[in-house]
Amino acid sequence: MSAADRRQRVLVARAVFDEVIERLLEHFEVQHNQADAVWTQDELVRRLQGIDGVFVTGTEAIDAGLLAACPQLRAVCSMAVGYNNIDLAACTARGVLVSNAPDVLTETTADFGFALMMAAARRISESEHYLRAGQWTRWGHDLFAGADVHGATLGVLGMGRIGQAIARRGALGFGMPVLYHNRSRLDPAVEQQLGARYVAKDDLLRQSDHLVLVLPYGPQSHHAIGAAELALMKPTATLTNVARGGVVDDLALAVALRERRIAAAGLDVFEGEPAVPPQLLALPNVVLTPHIASASLPTRRAMAQLAADNLIAALGAGPQAGAPPTALNPQVMDVAR
Repeated sequence: MSAADRRQRVLVARAVFDEVIERLLEHFEVQHNQADAVWTQDELVRRLQGIDGVFVTGTEAIDAGLLAACPQLRAVCSMAVGYNNIDLAACTARGVLVSNAPDVLTETTADFGFALMMAAARRISESEHYLRAGQWTRWGHDLFAGADVHGATLGVLGMGRIGQAIARRGALGFGMPVLYHNRSRLDPAVEQQLGARYVAKDDLLRQSDHLVLVLPYGPQSHHAIGAAELALMKPTATLTNVARGGVVDDLALAVALRERRIAAAGLDVFEGEPAVPPQLLALPNVVLTPHIASASLPTRRAMAQLAADNLIAALGAGPQAGAPPTALNPQVMDVAR
């Protein structure tokens, strides 16, 4: 068999739905990880030898060193929307197609972000722990009295697809005035539709009753919320992070929560996850979840299928051959042709 006739090989780096593996098998020789072992970087490099394309999640690091050690690799397709684990510039320089999975998780993530914000505001996690511990013996007029959500000012930092979906829930569902800050201002028609008003970042921090973070992670957004920013917030305010770990200085947030400089927080992501700072774990006024904002079964299936669509197309197969639907660097396909 000539190199041109060789069946292409792909690696699925973490466990995924069986139907995704079956679909990839229609086009490729597939190596998978349905045991869901968490490989070291060296193990990932070893398993990528002779591999044409890899299906990843948000946990595998695809960097320049890995690319240099895996010269056959032509496509890196992620089922996550965030791609800070992938060195996009290095991939582009080597002609490796990179894709992510936007859009399909927008509404599900917005649902969860809003739920997490409400749980923090209404002290749901704190009160559940109290009840389960057998401490509920009497009713009191201020028993776990929290903050209202309806009519309160919603602040959104990062007004992309998910930020807009959260703003829509707040404005139309809960009658919340919406403030936002973003790298670029939205079209006035979109602002009007969302009932959202653009403000400077400091004004957003000062005026928000409930601040939700939905901005992408990168060098410019590292610790976008730290001690100085937290000091600007209302002592009655809540902060919710469904963006990425590293956007918030978790240790500074733990201090602010412990000293009641802000009232509460809801966190789905953490710097250095899956490790969570013990300072946060010890606090009653923070709701903690293990990076599950997009975790509805229909949405996770859609994310995985979109990653498969991209991988199949990137390696020249299927009805979209040569045109991966959500490529981040589609120019590499033009060079390949």
